[in-house]
Amino acid sequence: MLFNSLDFLFFFPLVTLLFYAIKHEYRWILLLAASCFFYMYFIPAYLLILLGTIIIDYYAGLFIESGKSKKRKKLLLLASIIANIGTLAVFKYYNFFLDNLNIAGTLLNGHPTAIRYIGIALPIGLSFHTFQAMSYTFEVYYNRQKAERRFGYYALYVMFYPQLVAGPIERPQNILHQFHTEKKYKYENVRDGLLLMLWGFFKKIVVADNISSMVNIAYTHPEQQTGLTLLFATYLFAIQIYCDFSGYSDIAIGAAKTMGFELMENFRTPYTSKSIKEFWNRWHISLSSWLKDYLYIPLGGNKVKTSRMMLNLMIVFTISGIWHGANWNFIIWGFLHGIYLIIAIQKEKLFKSINVPENMITNTVNMIVTFHLVLFAWIFFRATSFTDASIIIKSIAKLKFGLQPLIHTLDIFSVGEKNLGRTLFLFALIGGFMIADPIMDNVVKNRIAFKNTFVKYITYSLVVTGIILFGFFGDIHFIYFQF
Repeated sequence: MLFNSLDFLFFFPLVTLLFYAIKHEYRWILLLAASCFFYMYFIPAYLLILLGTIIIDYYAGLFIESGKSKKRKKLLLLASIIANIGTLAVFKYYNFFLDNLNIAGTLLNGHPTAIRYIGIALPIGLSFHTFQAMSYTFEVYYNRQKAERRFGYYALYVMFYPQLVAGPIERPQNILHQFHTEKKYKYENVRDGLLLMLWGFFKKIVVADNISSMVNIAYTHPEQQTGLTLLFATYLFAIQIYCDFSGYSDIAIGAAKTMGFELMENFRTPYTSKSIKEFWNRWHISLSSWLKDYLYIPLGGNKVKTSRMMLNLMIVFTISGIWHGANWNFIIWGFLHGIYLIIAIQKEKLFKSINVPENMITNTVNMIVTFHLVLFAWIFFRATSFTDASIIIKSIAKLKFGLQPLIHTLDIFSVGEKNLGRTLFLFALIGGFMIADPIMDNVVKNRIAFKNTFVKYITYSLVVTGIILFGFFGDIHFIYFQF
């Protein structure tokens, strides 16, 4: 089920009202049933795939905790990892691996392999709940989490509908105990949750979905576009993916909050970061912290030689790219961020040695440079192929400024709406959003209430009016559903 659908408009209040209407001991049944229903809206049969991994990881956790030898615990952990990664590999990476095997076979032998492709669609959000399930067995193995005895509660940990298909990727320490604790109705929870959801819907429906048509026009046939058009589209995509993904996270966190559940923060105005390291501390926080805790630190982290640390970073970010998709463009995107971070670490050491002061000018320059490094990497993330990414980069590098290219660009972006005035208005709306976002982010996440009641309700009214008047209510999936 999509958050931005009419079905969810009925599903969400019904589940929330029933949650408070029934006794605590039955609430897990309601939430698990609702979560299964929510997921079955996509492809019902894929619920069986989740059920299979849930059963494996549930018993793996119990056996790991009761294991008498470290070797036995490691074997059980390995079995759990193989089950999860194996499922992900079959559905997400098998055909990609076969593609590359066929290319290699053609180059070496003159013909591809005889192995058949799997004609099965990728289950929605498989990468997210695979990593969430794995975090449970890791935490039990490291004795940082007690194994969950009740199967239904563990299934709910993996299936909890607000963050089921696109995160945040939760740790068992944060969410499992919350299912056991009785949640009392609190007006503040409902108010804060609805406000966060409202801002998330604004990001998704008003900003991201209106931008998507513009980006699609430019990126579908980049060879037909000017460099200025592609540059505009790349800037727009940076805003689109932020609003789309952080909008989903806000709705998910807000929906959970209305029932008293606290999910982890997933975004913290990342485009204001002054370094790539800071960017990854503020973008998709649940994934970057997962990779740090379960991959980077076990590889040695910072407690190794510089050359090994650099290798560890490249491994982590390359895997981050692979996690995002079975496509060389995603791998290049992750690889680029690994290179960025290594350069940033060396730069930080150099600047400390020569005592470069931090001030408003250097911070502004660092923020602009960081954003444009991220922007360049987004080209590979969004382009449908390496060839298209190359065309886009070459076109932008050769772009010519002037009135004619600008008119052409505005004309291209106006095709979908048949209205140049609306397109110009959308550009103004996007500019206003970028200014308002840090303010609203502070308001909705830090529970900062407007002191002036009039200003508060005017602000809420403007957001609701913006959604109604300018929201795009088409059937557009969230970008990260594909992962």
